[in-house]
Amino acid sequence: MQSSSSTPFRGMVLMAGCMLVLPVMDAIAKYMATVEGMSPGQITFYRFFFQLASVLPVLIAINGMGAFSAKRPWINLLRGAIHGAASLMFFMAVKYMPLADVFAIYFVEPFILTAMSAVFLKEKVGWRRWLAIAVGFGGAMIVIQPSYEVFGLTALLPVACAFLYALYMFLNRAIGEADSPMTMQTMAGIGGTLFIGATLLLGTAAGDADFEIALPTSALGLGLLIILGAISGYIHLLVVRAFRMATLSVLAPFQYFEIIAAVALGYLLFDEFPTPSKWLGILIIVGSGLFILWREQKRASPSQTVPESG
Repeated sequence: MQSSSSTPFRGMVLMAGCMLVLPVMDAIAKYMATVEGMSPGQITFYRFFFQLASVLPVLIAINGMGAFSAKRPWINLLRGAIHGAASLMFFMAVKYMPLADVFAIYFVEPFILTAMSAVFLKEKVGWRRWLAIAVGFGGAMIVIQPSYEVFGLTALLPVACAFLYALYMFLNRAIGEADSPMTMQTMAGIGGTLFIGATLLLGTAAGDADFEIALPTSALGLGLLIILGAISGYIHLLVVRAFRMATLSVLAPFQYFEIIAAVALGYLLFDEFPTPSKWLGILIIVGSGLFILWREQKRASPSQTVPESG
């Protein structure tokens, strides 16, 4: 029988593994945009389309048509739309910016998530963790400043993405167990596909090159898009599972594991490497996140007899 004390640990391990794999998806998106010449809007659409196509047979095999029987269908569709908007902004950013830079700026997301858990779910976040959040945002500003000078407003796209993805992750927790993770994933895939499809049509009508409709021009491109969708579908299903095992404030810092894979992929595939100033910002952000994790673990320790003051 699984002990209750082992469940949060399993959630943390699962989350860490997911975060190491997810940057592969973003490296594929960057390759498709910069090498294959596909628009970020089209890449985002294929991401959700192939996500739904890859996981739907499995979901139906396990849950039958119950995979579509959501008790809260509209909020699950909203989750998908929010996730779609976040993915679109991220893929637009990686088209123009180094992969590691985008991830470094995006790392404000765990701070936003921790703040949301405190304000809306009443999870206790003391003054020390609030201070760590503020320091982490300061680290993000160190990364944003040179990026903003080079790329302009494009450098703020990862910040918008971070907010939207934090909202998506917050809804994962806020929904609770009204619907199964498989139903949530199915409905979110539908919501994301419909939202991005509509956005793609509107962007194309407006003549925006970042929303140009196109088919894959090579077998490699098609294969990579299918892999992108499969990674998205199955990894995010596992992320939903992780959030059933542990609280937001415990899992949020583990999202920093993405920087390990992001830096490696950026260097190996695109010859990109963060500058010293950006490494400083990354270290500040990661350090702040690890401090938040340490405070959470200390507060949750059974031996802690004095209420946490921070």
